[in-house]
Amino acid sequence: MHTAVSKLTKKYQATVPEPVRKKLNLNAGDIIAFEIDNDTIRLRKARPIDIEFCSALVPTLSEWESQNDEEAYNDL
Repeated sequence: MHTAVSKLTKKYQATVPEPVRKKLNLNAGDIIAFEIDNDTIRLRKARPIDIEFCSALVPTLSEWESQNDEEAYNDL
């Protein structure tokens, strides 16, 4: 098993380390999926069905798009 690490920025962004990018065949602009199972997180390249599912959810989340919500939850 190999381990690769990356540091979070102030905006909670991280660079995907090169060994991970190579293993998953990731390129700039690709979409990644995080599978969450209790305390275990798996990162993988998103499949077309993942992208379709997320795209279908976007219109249902408009109730949380206010400026007040943005300010209240910006630091999460």
